[in-house]
Amino acid sequence: MSKFLLGMGGILLLTGVGWLQAGLDKQQDVTLRQIEDLAELPKGEYLKPALIGYHHLGADTFWLRLLQVVGKKRNSDDEYEWIYHALDVITTLDPQYAYAYYVGGNILGDLANRPDLGNRLLEKGANENPDVWYIPFLLGYNHYFLLGDPAKGAEYIMKAASLPDCPAYLPGLATRMAAEAGSPGTALAFLEARLGDTEDPQTRESLEKRMKEVIIERDIQALGKAVELYQTIHRVLPMTLSALVTERILRSLPQEPFGGEYRLDSKTGFVSSSTHPKRLRTFTKFKEAPSGLLPKIEPAHAFPRTWE
Repeated sequence: MSKFLLGMGGILLLTGVGWLQAGLDKQQDVTLRQIEDLAELPKGEYLKPALIGYHHLGADTFWLRLLQVVGKKRNSDDEYEWIYHALDVITTLDPQYAYAYYVGGNILGDLANRPDLGNRLLEKGANENPDVWYIPFLLGYNHYFLLGDPAKGAEYIMKAASLPDCPAYLPGLATRMAAEAGSPGTALAFLEARLGDTEDPQTRESLEKRMKEVIIERDIQALGKAVELYQTIHRVLPMTLSALVTERILRSLPQEPFGGEYRLDSKTGFVSSSTHPKRLRTFTKFKEAPSGLLPKIEPAHAFPRTWE
């Protein structure tokens, strides 16, 4: 009976692989068909018992299919929904497939701007892999930068710093984040660390953009304090930001990192950026704001793998 069940499991797996491959053999757009295959995957809860004893192999098979779609330069909103679905299936078939959570957390957070989906996957990963430090690290990043909740983000980073094999810089960064949640200086330190550990071009592009946004926030806070000091000394608001240099309150005005300029409303004292008039959510709840970075996890962590 056991041989029969194993045989049936193998047949079901081969059928599933053939089902996925069939789309690639059609004279259609290959990428489109691959995405459709991901959308049509049954839920992992239903697929796992059907793959009797072969669920790890099934996870690897679907993972390889997913990589072909993820390899595109850009994905649409619908495609990201399907990518999440495929990752959910893969991590249900193999809950300890930690690298899949890492990849999913990056793609769904920074690239897709869907921290809701990314966090859903990462929370699942944290429950199944409580000793893997980079899963709560990514949760911390998402809460800190994408959801504008530095305190929650710092809480997750502190948890990551307490786990085995975390990088040497993380405990110090976690302590700083806990003490200074919402400070641009801390945020830049966090982002610089993540950038230094990441080689993926899309992720690096996203992190570099976010660093510039944090620099804008840092500069606006510094200029705002200088405007307050000018008002304290002269009992009036300055007419221009250059007055802060003329009065030697500042040595020079900072350069806006996106090539724009910083502007002053002389009636209210409000300082803004011409390219990014809206403040980052991370810093709207706090007087100061934090910084962040992400770890580099080599693909070798995913293959080859062993299972019982």
